[in-house]
Amino acid sequence: MMKQTIINLFLVIAFTGFSVNMQAQDDRFQCDESCAPSAKGAVKYNVVSPVGFSTVKPIEMAPRLNTLNGKTIAIVGEDFMYNITHPELKRLIKEYYPTAKVIMYDELPIAGPYPAPGITRQSTEQFRQRLIDLKVDAVIAGNSGCGICTPKETGSCIVAERLGIPTVIVTAPGFDEEARYTARNNGVPVLRIAVYPGAFASHTEEQLIQNTREVTWPQIVEALTKPITKEEYAVSETVRGITDDVYHGTLDEIYAYFTSMGWSDGTPFFPPTYEKVQTYLKYTDHAWNETIAVLPQAFRNTTTWHVAVNACMAGCKPEYMPILIAMTQAMAGGDFRRTLGSTHAWIPYSWLNGPVARQLGISSGQGEINAEANTALSRFLSLALQNLAGYYVGQNRMGTFGYLQPWCLVEDETACNRIGWQTWNEQLGYNINDNTVTLTSALMWGNNMAPSTTDAEKVMLLIAWDIAERCQFALGSGKQFTNRVVLMTEPVANILKEGYHTIGSLEDALIENSRRPAYERALANYYANPGSRKDGGEHSFNQYLSHIIRAEGGKETSTPAWYDTQATTMTTVPTMKKGATAFLITGDASRNKVQTMPGGGFSTVRIDLPAAWDSLMAVKGYPALKDMHL
Repeated sequence: MMKQTIINLFLVIAFTGFSVNMQAQDDRFQCDESCAPSAKGAVKYNVVSPVGFSTVKPIEMAPRLNTLNGKTIAIVGEDFMYNITHPELKRLIKEYYPTAKVIMYDELPIAGPYPAPGITRQSTEQFRQRLIDLKVDAVIAGNSGCGICTPKETGSCIVAERLGIPTVIVTAPGFDEEARYTARNNGVPVLRIAVYPGAFASHTEEQLIQNTREVTWPQIVEALTKPITKEEYAVSETVRGITDDVYHGTLDEIYAYFTSMGWSDGTPFFPPTYEKVQTYLKYTDHAWNETIAVLPQAFRNTTTWHVAVNACMAGCKPEYMPILIAMTQAMAGGDFRRTLGSTHAWIPYSWLNGPVARQLGISSGQGEINAEANTALSRFLSLALQNLAGYYVGQNRMGTFGYLQPWCLVEDETACNRIGWQTWNEQLGYNINDNTVTLTSALMWGNNMAPSTTDAEKVMLLIAWDIAERCQFALGSGKQFTNRVVLMTEPVANILKEGYHTIGSLEDALIENSRRPAYERALANYYANPGSRKDGGEHSFNQYLSHIIRAEGGKETSTPAWYDTQATTMTTVPTMKKGATAFLITGDASRNKVQTMPGGGFSTVRIDLPAAWDSLMAVKGYPALKDMHL
């Protein structure tokens, strides 16, 4: 995984000319009232972006036009007084370039925001095809006067520029930089802007027409006909640094802006001001502009700074930075990512191992996923999936009924010590006092089981029964084997240890006993197959049952203990394989509970603490890390 990160770093250097190293933090752009919507009497914040620059290879910009005469010009967009400015632009084109053909906004579909890499959006494709069919030579988009409409109008320009069609976007002051930022992250290095002098909606019809004629129009003509210069390419590379302010506004305005940019998961967040984000950087030895990861699906250059911005938004304490950096790196794991786009809504979550979780007071006890620290870490994962990795519900996260929020667990390693079982860390070859974070995903949460016996074998059989009924997808209709996490409280582990002295011996017993009837498995996979319909196909059910027995290791075994039948044997297939299940002792130590969660693969990464960690923690009043060692 680290090798892949290094490779991706080279891709960043190769594909982007705007290396974050080129701008010092003291040269950062800072917002003021000139780039803000008006809101009297409200507290306002300057905020920075949580999203890294795209590593998408910039396109080669098409030449601008020699003249507008004889050209087909599309005027698109339906925002901010467009019903006055757009017809006026048409009149101006016909006045100064009488042989030009003008296509108005109502003759084309709305492109919408440009989709992330690898995503196809129907509206975007329809707009693209319409430009081709109409043989459009130039596009004028507008009017961009808010955080929601700017990415939408910029999307039209990106589609056109990628077709080799020159464009210009009309924006209000302050939204020109948002448009450039959006275009650059989608591979358009130079976006031409015509800045309207003021807020569209605050002007009278006469002012709108006058400003369009006297201010906007000359900029539009120049934007479409003046050749792009080397200086413009240079400006496009350096106009935005990763620490620059990108917006200035009230909390409500910031929420709306971040939502429109796809930077929020839909719930309130802490405004990421430059000053607040800076406080996170001292808790890591990574340089502020160091690449931490380049994550699918968006392949953005995620730096230490971007991790800190999302940590701030999530409400994480600055001292959580080492955990969050490791979590970001773990997101690169293919086994973790593989299922995230499925319609079956695999829910990503994490768990922690090592003394740093105990030092920071991250809960492994009753109600742990709702504890303050655990909740903040979970919120970071939610934001990171979107802002750092580029996963968007409805675009490339396609859960049919949506998603639960992620959660964060901590293995109770002191309980593992008392039981005499290895921790997750030790099972993977780490030292018990190494700090790690593991990412995985689940197909369900809750519905736990409470063993009411002190017989270790009976408890094992109950868990085996639970596993056999919690396979991939409802009814176990998906793949034969799936990863699982089995959570158990210390009282349950205390019983099991009497019959199973190691995690390995418990796992072996569960593999042997968590078999299900081949008939059940075939019935589920035949009539509820998630990939394709088997019923009515080339094979009858009985033929398919024979196939399942052959392909999935079916054999005659003792009838599972939970079946009420006089048959002492039946043909069964295994539901569990070695090494695919994590067993964690965690949760309320006063309760006897087991929770089996089928899900995706695991990605575990070491948490690296800064050299000054001990002194930083002492200043904050935390106990010494060495006192947390086992």
